[in-house]
Amino acid sequence: MKYQLVLQLPASSIKDYDAMIELEETIMRSLGNLGKVDGHDAGSGEMNIFILTDHPKFAFERVKQVLGTEDFMPDLKVAYREIGKDEFTILHPAGLSYFAIA
Repeated sequence: MKYQLVLQLPASSIKDYDAMIELEETIMRSLGNLGKVDGHDAGSGEMNIFILTDHPKFAFERVKQVLGTEDFMPDLKVAYREIGKDEFTILHPAGLSYFAIA
């Protein structure tokens, strides 16, 4: 797996953390051979789910299919980077110009 796909959501409470764990488990079950969930972190007002994949765009398409029109989709930020690199390529939302992990 040569890319790290990052799903980022705002977070401020234990309820948000529980929702992230549930989301992470849903993604794990649905990715199939497109990648594997490589953990998560939460802090500084955000939650991140990390996915290792060779096909970040296809993996995100699968995630979008699974999430459908969930309430958090408008707040979701998604980007990927080559393993070992710092620069992210933003996939979602359109028009987002900066992505970082706190």
